[in-house]
Amino acid sequence: MATTKAPDAGRRSDRSRRAIHDAALALVTEQGYRRTTIEGIAARAGVGKQTIYRWWPSKAAVLMDAFLDLAGRAAEDTDGAPQSDGAASSGGSAPGFPDTGDLAADLKTVLRATVDELNNPVLEAVTRALTAEGIVDAKLGAEFVQQLFDPQLALYVTRLRAAQEAGHVRAEVDPRIALELLIGPLMHRWLLRTLPLTHAYADEVVDYAVGGLTPRA
Repeated sequence: MATTKAPDAGRRSDRSRRAIHDAALALVTEQGYRRTTIEGIAARAGVGKQTIYRWWPSKAAVLMDAFLDLAGRAAEDTDGAPQSDGAASSGGSAPGFPDTGDLAADLKTVLRATVDELNNPVLEAVTRALTAEGIVDAKLGAEFVQQLFDPQLALYVTRLRAAQEAGHVRAEVDPRIALELLIGPLMHRWLLRTLPLTHAYADEVVDYAVGGLTPRA
């Protein structure tokens, strides 16, 4: 008698999780964070509401997980592409951040990639939703910073410390404050939409910031 192969529960769970992620991202992009509901995500994903609550405690947790998954997939896609996103170009650099010996050029490479990410319509709506919600929800905001921003900021600190050791940045400069001179202006322009966020603007931010970091004659 022929035997029937048991369904692969792990594969089914992976498909369900991906469907829920995709549904959450799509709904937030289409109608915003506040109008997105667990019920709506479940209906779009074709799963029961209890399936979502079995894995996540809240709508914010679903969206956070979906966003991190999306960012991870984007990073995987970039790994197989030409290195224009700040990938290491010398053995002493941190993964994901170049160290060619030219601090300004390396920072421009990374900030241009940041501009591209912030202007990416697939990522923009979700990033804005999580950023805005994190302002009013301190717990979500802390999680967003811890999981997404802190690992990226650590790369800036590593690169700036390497520049200090090479004598390209003054020894008394605090790398954690210095990186905010670079990232802060981009986030301000992007969040408030004061002016277009462009590669040319990123380059100018680097030139202004590096001018204040380098040793004085």
